[in-house]
Amino acid sequence: MQHSRVMREILHLDLLKQGRSLLAFSGGVDSTALFHLLLEHHITFDIAHVNYHTRATSDEEERNAESLAERHNLHCYTHSCRLEGINFEHRAREERYRFFGYLMKKHGYTYLLTAHQLNDRLEWLMMQMCRGSGLPEMLGIRSHDRRDEVEILRPLLEWDRDSIEDYLADHNIPHYLDQSNADERYTRNFFRHRYSAPIMREYKDAIRRSFRYLEEDNDALIETIHFETVHELSYTRNPLTVRSLIYGIDQFFKAQGHLLTQHDKNDLKKGGEHIIGRVFVVSIEHDYTFIAPYESNIVMDKGFREECRRLKIASKLRGYLYGTPEAMNLMRRLKGG
Repeated sequence: MQHSRVMREILHLDLLKQGRSLLAFSGGVDSTALFHLLLEHHITFDIAHVNYHTRATSDEEERNAESLAERHNLHCYTHSCRLEGINFEHRAREERYRFFGYLMKKHGYTYLLTAHQLNDRLEWLMMQMCRGSGLPEMLGIRSHDRRDEVEILRPLLEWDRDSIEDYLADHNIPHYLDQSNADERYTRNFFRHRYSAPIMREYKDAIRRSFRYLEEDNDALIETIHFETVHELSYTRNPLTVRSLIYGIDQFFKAQGHLLTQHDKNDLKKGGEHIIGRVFVVSIEHDYTFIAPYESNIVMDKGFREECRRLKIASKLRGYLYGTPEAMNLMRRLKGG
């Protein structure tokens, strides 16, 4: 098909050729297509597979991943886990990214590759709009991203699902189908079947262009910030806009597995001290923002209290700092004490 040949390009090919990549591989439609496209483009990569044991074919899919890697002289890393209880999707995501992060650090991979594609991006945007989110949140699936210390590339983000399925069919490439994708009890599936799939079929080229413009606009509006950490005290120099700061704090907490509420975000916009989830304290000051464990009912000596007042250290940070000399020394340096 002409359409399939046109869509053979993948994003960030120049970056992919510069280092070693680790592909998050499920064996489904998207990751299987990306696997073979990486081979076509002579990219150096290995694969990582997580077995959640949620389907009758889960063990077979794990063996398939190992066999496929062996045929192409690649490493296949596998992780087995069983997650019980509610909010499976969120906990599964946290589990696999912990696994991927461990592999990236241990084996020195440059990029983590995920097979998110254009339909995924549209579904995510629709769900975020229905939650009242802003532009950075709606563009949560980006072509070049970072999670903690892991640099992520999504080479298929301009491919729509039909093009991916055409590619697999044209090349007779076998893959697994996740039957849970038909279950509309999952929010993403509801949006997929009711809204995003019909819209994508009619307007895919325009949607692809729109996401390019939106990502450019977001990059111009939102300044990326990075938190440094000493012991359990994290800090960053404040960006130019409050919007950039709140987005950065939100990303920081997501990486810790904690989701800020809209109430939390509204309060943080006011600056000052805030207790998050009864566990963390966030102190937004003129030049820096600090995040630390919240420790109350700590009895501090008079000299320490006087020094904190002199350095204008937020009162709710002091309990943690009192028992952590390394963090307190950092505060002295940053505040010129």
